[in-house]
Amino acid sequence: MDFRLSEEQQQFSDSLRRWIEKDYAFEARQKIIHSETGTSASAYAALAELGALALAVPEDAGGMGGSSEDLMIVMKEIGRGLVVEPYFATVLAAEFLKLGGAHPALLERVATGDVKLACALNENGADHELSNIGTLARQDGEGFVLDGAKCAVVHGGQAEGFVVSVRTAGEKRDQAGITLLYVPRNTPGLTVTDYRTFDGQRGADLRFEKVRVAASDAIGPVGQGWETLEAVTDFGVALLCAEAVGAIEAANALTLDYLKTRKQFGVPIGTFQVLQHRMADMYIHQEQARSITILAAVKVQTASAAERRKLVSAAKVRVGKALKFVGQQAVQMHGGMGMTNEMSISHYFKRLTAIEMTLGNTDFHRSRFISQPEFAAH
Repeated sequence: MDFRLSEEQQQFSDSLRRWIEKDYAFEARQKIIHSETGTSASAYAALAELGALALAVPEDAGGMGGSSEDLMIVMKEIGRGLVVEPYFATVLAAEFLKLGGAHPALLERVATGDVKLACALNENGADHELSNIGTLARQDGEGFVLDGAKCAVVHGGQAEGFVVSVRTAGEKRDQAGITLLYVPRNTPGLTVTDYRTFDGQRGADLRFEKVRVAASDAIGPVGQGWETLEAVTDFGVALLCAEAVGAIEAANALTLDYLKTRKQFGVPIGTFQVLQHRMADMYIHQEQARSITILAAVKVQTASAAERRKLVSAAKVRVGKALKFVGQQAVQMHGGMGMTNEMSISHYFKRLTAIEMTLGNTDFHRSRFISQPEFAAH
């Protein structure tokens, strides 16, 4: 594979990095995190102006029709800069709308940054199994009535609408009988509880009590949402891996700089061989994570479902190992200071830990990989 970016992709990456370094430095990010909303309207508008949101939208809906490789570039820079804006949540929801052929007018607003969306897919006790759905939707006249709850909705408090996975038929863990619905934020009966998560992002819990939505709000065929749900969440995993790679690269750079400047016994601690060996191992983890993330990003929208599952789960497992090793080593080599909120390295560690637990952790994706019989020989 050719891992090099095209000239246009490199220019776009450079533009994002310059904006983050200028307007989204660590001190600015800290102020945003502790603001009332936990996000910045001006920063989100800047992402839209740079074209980052339009990349996620097809050309016939006013976007740029970017590929998963293009979005990987955005997510990597977001990871490098620890950006806390609701970009990932909105892009993931847009992918649902795109694959389900739903709400083209809403996609146009995503492209311009006029609307923020989120995906309500998690439920208490589901243990990363997205088919473990207890939120019920019964068809009633010209629409659906929803009852149930969703938890840990990434940037749910900032969203103006939600893609929600519900059960319209079958038993709780069945893949058949799953329906995807778009639910506007202001729908009567919907309660959104917003909170800040440990990594500085925002999360929300949603409660549905006799929430009515129109039949036109179904995303794809009723009761046949599993394939779309799995495909889009795999797409999301590939993007999260890219974000993790960006954060890993930044953590490594911060740690290397610290080793060069922190002195012990009158010399920089980077001269100690044992720390040089650790730094070398951290770099190896970084490059292996980067390589498999590129492969997953290239294949996630073009490969067969079987190959996609294999590559995405392999990427999440390998990146999971890398983020754990790099995060722990980076904090340890910074010493006690590495645990404080004043040091950016602690924030990278927390964000990497959150990525590990999002859309399936390492153990979940290892089991998923192994469970595919055609993969056993590879």
